[in-house]
Amino acid sequence: MGEWAFYGIVILLLVALIKLVPYKVFRYSHRFVPVVYLVLVFHSVILIDHAMWATPLGVALALLMLAGSYAALVSIFGRIGAGRRVSGEIAEMRNYPGVRSLETVIRLGKGWQGHQAGQFAFVTSNVVEGAHPYTIASAWSPEEPLVTFVSKELGDHTTGLIDRLKLGQKVTVEGPYGRFTFDDGLPRQIWVGAGIGITPFLARLKEMATVSPDEARPEIDLFHTTREVDEAALERIAEDARAAKVRLHLLIDARDGQLTGQRIRDEIGDWREASLWFCGPSKFGAALRTDFAAQGFPTDERFHQELFEMR
Repeated sequence: MGEWAFYGIVILLLVALIKLVPYKVFRYSHRFVPVVYLVLVFHSVILIDHAMWATPLGVALALLMLAGSYAALVSIFGRIGAGRRVSGEIAEMRNYPGVRSLETVIRLGKGWQGHQAGQFAFVTSNVVEGAHPYTIASAWSPEEPLVTFVSKELGDHTTGLIDRLKLGQKVTVEGPYGRFTFDDGLPRQIWVGAGIGITPFLARLKEMATVSPDEARPEIDLFHTTREVDEAALERIAEDARAAKVRLHLLIDARDGQLTGQRIRDEIGDWREASLWFCGPSKFGAALRTDFAAQGFPTDERFHQELFEMR
């Protein structure tokens, strides 16, 4: 049993690490990991010499296996995140074909404790398909319990989502999660939202628009770079930026060229005093981080990147 469980865990790890494997296959195969873990615990308990349990190593192993077994059972019975799940209903849908994106507004039921701009949640619209993560694109108001998600056609789940979702459809929302919450306390911030990476900044813009003008807020420049163009979507971003008193720098790749660290520094004279918040393709984020680090920018303390990858 131990030998075959070991082979099984290796295969399951490969499925998790190889991103060419569809998310749906990964999701279902991953449910077997806690089962295999329990088999390995059984294997260990049977084969470990009884005298070893009385040694410090035996005590450590027992505690680790007990904790791991508890976690495995929580996973097997679907209780991970159960206390953060609330029911909801799709209230609005807006399609932006130019950027292949869908904006979905969900009216939440009781139990949602609120969220901070920049956090994300898991949404289940189809039990067979399971939960998928989306960055929240709206500010929270207890008086109006709505939460907005913007999804782009990038994978097997989000492609064609507009045809599968319907107004009034019941969904389950689990969250919020994440720490990309803009709360570093600095008076100067630079935001970079690349493509669909604009989403967490939309939530923060809406949140800032509701803040009193007398309340202290950082000075912010938002750089939004995109390959695709949808005039309605860009106008909504511009409106949100104006309402939040944030300077928007819009760059369309075909017209303006690619955004680089040097272009940001040319626009922002006091960039050394700012923090930089990035959301977008991971390679682009890594390139920006390296570029700013080369200029002496303290990236470990002031470069914040949303690591929005589930595998």
